[in-house]
Amino acid sequence: MNSRILPRIAFMVFAMGTAALPVAAHHGWAGQSDAQTRVTGKVHKPVSLDGPHASLQIVVDGQVWDVTLAPPARTQNAGLLPATLKVGEEVTILGNRSRDPKRFEMKTVRVTAGSRNFDVYPDRIK
Repeated sequence: MNSRILPRIAFMVFAMGTAALPVAAHHGWAGQSDAQTRVTGKVHKPVSLDGPHASLQIVVDGQVWDVTLAPPARTQNAGLLPATLKVGEEVTILGNRSRDPKRFEMKTVRVTAGSRNFDVYPDRIK
């Protein structure tokens, strides 16, 4: 009887351990400043829905910034699609900048283009 139970227990332990891997891989907000800031620039690369988080790039004072958005489904639900923002369009990003001042990265809670707000993390807007 033990020969039947042990493989089942081993499989259950393996399955529960691997189910936690995506959560462990998520990077969260730890690398970002606690304070929210705004940067305004022009779209350099439009919204991409590839990867675990959507993204875009903007140019601010000649510097390219990497802008991390929410996961793709949440970004789409906020109204941001690859065709929503055009290259060269002015946008304001509200979010948390990288703690490393040499990295031009922002984890975004809101993108504003003209009078349109795209709240990808509305619960985090301060």
